[in-house]
Amino acid sequence: MEMVLLAVAVGIGVGVVVGALGAGGGILAVPVLVFLLGMPPHQATASSLVIVLITALVSLPHHARNGNVQWRSGLVFAGVSVVGAVLGSRLSALVPADVLLTLFGVLLAGVAVAMLVRGVRTRRAETAEAAAHGFPGEADTIAPIATHDDPVLDQPGPDTVESADGIHRHHGTPELPHTPPPSSSPRLGVVIAAATVTGFLTGFFGVGGGFMVVPMLVLALGLAMRRASGTSLLVMVIATAASLLARLGTDVQIDWPVTLIFAAGSALGGILGGPLSARARPSTLTLLFAALLTGVSVVTLVETLLL
Repeated sequence: MEMVLLAVAVGIGVGVVVGALGAGGGILAVPVLVFLLGMPPHQATASSLVIVLITALVSLPHHARNGNVQWRSGLVFAGVSVVGAVLGSRLSALVPADVLLTLFGVLLAGVAVAMLVRGVRTRRAETAEAAAHGFPGEADTIAPIATHDDPVLDQPGPDTVESADGIHRHHGTPELPHTPPPSSSPRLGVVIAAATVTGFLTGFFGVGGGFMVVPMLVLALGLAMRRASGTSLLVMVIATAASLLARLGTDVQIDWPVTLIFAAGSALGGILGGPLSARARPSTLTLLFAALLTGVSVVTLVETLLL
């Protein structure tokens, strides 16, 4: 009973962070499951896949109804990612637990740096937009905006926002389809490499992978940010399902009660945390997420390497 209550409490806590910051569901689940709920690392990565799969399945219909899922491109990308997901899952089961956690800590640090860079760039764009509208030095008074990223995406960057006038904007400008110039049109090799790497990370670490999927869909397939966010859920459903199936026949076991309760608590926390970000600046959310990832990365590496 104590473990069940702890799973609920921790799940809600993670969900609140996810809802408030707009990201981090999968990439936060693994260290939380290991260090707070005491799961073995391999079991935690498998449980994280279940949590990501459930979240993606719940989130996908909403995006599909709004026409933000590019089914053909998503299915092709996901189909290729299955190869990497299977390889990652099988390899993950063979890697020692300490090595797996060390690599995960390094991944967290890398994503934290990427989010820090994005946060700084977004802050500069916000400041420039405020100045362009005749409010120099008043960037902190920009009208409230709300992010539209899904927790499963691990994608805090508020690339697509809704401004006070109801217009969906991309860093202050109306969102338009991202169409690469002819000289940089998506090449088959780039798409295959991107999908394979995305699937591998999903299978190996048990993360949602949205921090890679969304940019890959934008750059490799030329999708607009909003459509890339919705399509990434389709990719995650297929990649996580393949990763779980690839774990069949290994020694990795899933604690289903704790995992499902954690997922339910996380979903509830996400609902509670969402309103907290209503008046937050996109750059602030991104920088907060970068700081959170940095802290989790440090804890993960210290616990693994020094203790």
